[in-house]
Amino acid sequence: MERRVVITGLGVVAPNGVGLEDFRSALKEGRSGIQFDQQLADLQFSCQVSGTPPIDKKNLHQYFTDLELRNFNSTGIMYGVIAGLDAWKDAGLEPSDGENPDWDSGTIFGAGTSGIEKFRESIYKIDAFQTRRLGSTAVSQTMNSGISAYLGGKLGLGNQVTTNSSACTTGTESILMAFDRIKAGKAKRILAGSTSDSGPYIWAGFDAIKVCNFKSNENPEKASRPMSASAAGFVPGSGAGAMVIEGLESALKRNAKIYCEILGGNLNSGGQRGGGSMTAPNSTAVQKCVKDAIIESGIEAKDINYISGHLTATSKDATEIQNLSTALNRSGKDFPYINSLKASTGHCLSAAASIECVATVLQLSENFVAPNINCEDLNPEISAIIDEECIPQKLIKKEINIAAKVSFGFGDVNGCIIFKKYS
Repeated sequence: MERRVVITGLGVVAPNGVGLEDFRSALKEGRSGIQFDQQLADLQFSCQVSGTPPIDKKNLHQYFTDLELRNFNSTGIMYGVIAGLDAWKDAGLEPSDGENPDWDSGTIFGAGTSGIEKFRESIYKIDAFQTRRLGSTAVSQTMNSGISAYLGGKLGLGNQVTTNSSACTTGTESILMAFDRIKAGKAKRILAGSTSDSGPYIWAGFDAIKVCNFKSNENPEKASRPMSASAAGFVPGSGAGAMVIEGLESALKRNAKIYCEILGGNLNSGGQRGGGSMTAPNSTAVQKCVKDAIIESGIEAKDINYISGHLTATSKDATEIQNLSTALNRSGKDFPYINSLKASTGHCLSAAASIECVATVLQLSENFVAPNINCEDLNPEISAIIDEECIPQKLIKKEINIAAKVSFGFGDVNGCIIFKKYS
């Protein structure tokens, strides 16, 4: 039996919006969440701006118990729990009650690291011979699977509960892993997403290798410039995105709201061959990933109306556009609409793909294309490939039937998901 898979819930914690309502309005307005970061300045980072979600700490008691908040110092788990529980609620679901977990529901929630600030705190205590003062949650806050463990316990999930990790492709990977599990009939629903810690101990390595923009410290909102001729590197960010992936039969049975359908996708690696490396993509692999995603989804390249790009505001932006143009065999005015959320959020690393998937689903289900900000001086290498009308700088209200999300990560790993309006 062919099982159809849909999305029934969304949750998001992003630099430009916490919660769906705030995030949706930020998308439509082209509102930036990038601000001057005093901590980075104090630590003498070259890049002194960041995309850090504006969490109101007073609201944390809606998501965590008093005991959990004691000595709590893991921003990634905090973001992921908020986004995950919001997505579950948005899907019209409740935590499992009673003695038994919900055997039909699980979570695949990705992370790059967990609790880097808690690690730092723990290292100082250990070195000061204070190991006994680490607290009872030091392990759960710092283990990579901390986010899925927290969500699994809060919701009483009895199906697969795990954390995946694949650099900037993590969120795309988690969604496709959830899609595959439901398609195979091994679960009715999976809470999928990804999260990333905030702060200098996550971002320092990128600052050290000079891939972050250090030229816009005085003008934070203009610092992230995907597809721009004046792009000067990415802005570090953080947050979490989450969605409830569910079998159509299950969704219909409980009369759930359906945002869209997942048709399929593909994950691959360039093997750090053919021009690919730890930090650079193998173009052949990128093109193959997109082509294979289209084949698996049972559509044709001409059917895609909109693409959510990876587009990080580095020298690889033009390469990405060329790879997409080649894979789709579409160029000029024939190319789909494309935008990059990173202009508003910065690069949220392991959380980037899931946050951008939430943005993609909102645009698809509500028929709009969010504006690209900060690319008024479009990179001429890009405009030579696709028409600038395909890169809207103002909100466009447009019927979108099929959307693609592409992600590319350190380690030469690639992901592409195809979403379709539900009908």
